[in-house]
Amino acid sequence: STFSIIILIYSIWNSIFLKKTTIFKLNLNNSIEWIHNLPPLEHSYSELPLIINF
Repeated sequence: STFSIIILIYSIWNSIFLKKTTIFKLNLNNSIEWIHNLPPLEHSYSELPLIINF
């Protein structure tokens, strides 16, 4: 039990105060999302939608 608490405190200390480099980044510049125009053509309207009342 005491050993578990020591490991927990050590883990929290490491995560807060030590700066480690990440191996994988989430937002890479060579990602395909950054190559395409925003928003994609599939998600935009070339014309405004019409509302018809019957």
